Amino acid sequence: MNYLKRSRSLKRLLSLGRRSSNSDESNDECGVDVEPPPPPTPNKPTWRCFSYEEVDRATNGFHRDNMVGRGGYGEVYRGVLEDGSAVAVKRLAPTAAADEKKEKDFLTELGTVGHVRHRNVTALLGCCVDRGLHLIFEFSARGSVSANLHDEKLPAMAWRQRHGIAVGTARGLRYLHKGCARRIIHRDIKASNILLTADYEPQISDFGLARWLPSEWTHHAIAPIEGTFGCLAPEYFTHGIVDEKTDVFAFGVFLLELISGRKPVDGSHKSLIAWAKPYLNDGVAQGLVDPRLGDGYDGAQLRRLMFVASLCVRPAAAWRPTMTQVLELLESGEISQDQWLMPEEEEEEDEFWDFDDLDDFEDDDDDDDDDNYDNDDESDSPSISSSACSIHAND
Repeated sequence: MNYLKRSRSLKRLLSLGRRSSNSDESNDECGVDVEPPPPPTPNKPTWRCFSYEEVDRATNGFHRDNMVGRGGYGEVYRGVLEDGSAVAVKRLAPTAAADEKKEKDFLTELGTVGHVRHRNVTALLGCCVDRGLHLIFEFSARGSVSANLHDEKLPAMAWRQRHGIAVGTARGLRYLHKGCARRIIHRDIKASNILLTADYEPQISDFGLARWLPSEWTHHAIAPIEGTFGCLAPEYFTHGIVDEKTDVFAFGVFLLELISGRKPVDGSHKSLIAWAKPYLNDGVAQGLVDPRLGDGYDGAQLRRLMFVASLCVRPAAAWRPTMTQVLELLESGEISQDQWLMPEEEEEEDEFWDFDDLDDFEDDDDDDDDDNYDNDDESDSPSISSSACSIHAND
C-alpha cells in the first residue's frame, strides 16, 4: 500500500496529536469563565492508535448492516468498543487507497482533527493504520442536522433546538478560527457536516477539506475549488481565496437553512440566499421562518438569527462579521444597524451572487452523487469535487 511507503510522513501526522492536543480549549472560546485547566501531561495524546482487531471486532468485521455512510473515498461504520461505547469508524475505501490524492486527503484530515478539542467539534478517539487507514470518532446518536431537519418522516425540529444548534455551531467555528492551537478553515460547513449528540449538542465534523493557515497569512488561494453549491463564498468560488470569512459565509447559509427548513439549493436550482433575500431585506420574519413551526418560535431570537445571517452572506468578505462578532450577536450583543451599514456600491454587488440557475453544473456533479451520505442530504445541492465523508446515524 502507498501509505506504508510513506511511513515517515504518517508518523509525523500521528505525532501532531501528541504534541498539540493536550490543551483543553473547549470553553475559553465560548465566552464561559472557567478555571484554567491543569498543566498538560507531556506527550500524553488525547487519542490513541487502535489495533485492527479492535476495530474489526467493534464493527463485526465491517458488516454491511453497520455501514452508516459511504462516499467517494470513504466508508463509515457504526461500532461498539469492548467498554460499550459507540463509535463511528471511517475507513479509506480499498479502491481509494490506490489514489495518492485521496490517501493524502485522508491523512490530512487525521492531522487536522487530531489536535482539536472542543465540545462543538466531533471528537477523534484514535486511528488505525493496519490493513488500511481508519479514523475512529465518537458516534453521534442523532445523526446530522440535515437528516433531522429535512426528513419528512420526522416531526419538525423545535425552535429551541434550532437556536441551540446555531449558537453551538458558532462556538465551534470560533474555536477553529481563534481558539485552536493552529488556525483552521473548515471549507465545508453545511447541515450534513454538523452532527448532533443525544441532547442535540451540535458538533462540527468532516475535516476532509479543512486547511491550516499560518497566523501571518491573511488568506490562501486553493485549487481545485471544492465544496457544496449554495454554500460557497463568492471569493472562494471565483478565485479560490480561503480565509475565515469563507466559513462565515457558509455559516450564514446554515443559519438560513435552520430558520427556513429549506435546503441551500432547492429542486428548481434556486439558491436559498436568492429565495431569502427579499425577506431579509424587508425584515419579514414570518415569510422566512419554517411554516411547520407555526407560532412555535421566539420572535426576538428569530430576528437576531435573521440579522446575523444577512451579515454572514454578504458577497464582500470584508463586510462580513468574524465568528467572534457572530457569537456576540447571537448570544447577547447589541444589534446596531448603523454599525453594519455598507456603502451603496457594495450593496449593488450583492445582485450577482444569486445562483438562481445551476443547470450548467449538473454534468460536473454526476460523478459525485455517491458523496451524499444522508438519505435526504443536499441531494439538491451539487458538490464540487468534494471527497469528504460524513459520519452520522442512519436516517
